[in-house]
Amino acid sequence: MKSTLLWALVILNLLLLGSFLGRVTRENTAHAQPAAAGQRRMGDFLVVSGEVDGASGGVVYILDTSNELLGAMAYDDSRSIIDVMPTIDLKHTFESNTPRR
Repeated sequence: MKSTLLWALVILNLLLLGSFLGRVTRENTAHAQPAAAGQRRMGDFLVVSGEVDGASGGVVYILDTSNELLGAMAYDDSRSIIDVMPTIDLKHTFESNTPRR
């Protein structure tokens, strides 16, 4: 019984050693994937808390600086739900409001 357990542990350790050596010796290179059309990149977020007149609770504004999007969330105590504002495309908004020369 003891020899069977010993050999099982030896085999398990050899498998673990082989797995470890396979990971260490293999070349570890990263390959960038081209972005598909219409696919956005991962965002960098800025989160700011604020208040709105007429609302009982606060609001959390979420700005995605990479994709130039703005959203907001607020918790409604009376209904016990989170209200989510649809996102605004800031790039489109600022481009349409710039004066033309």
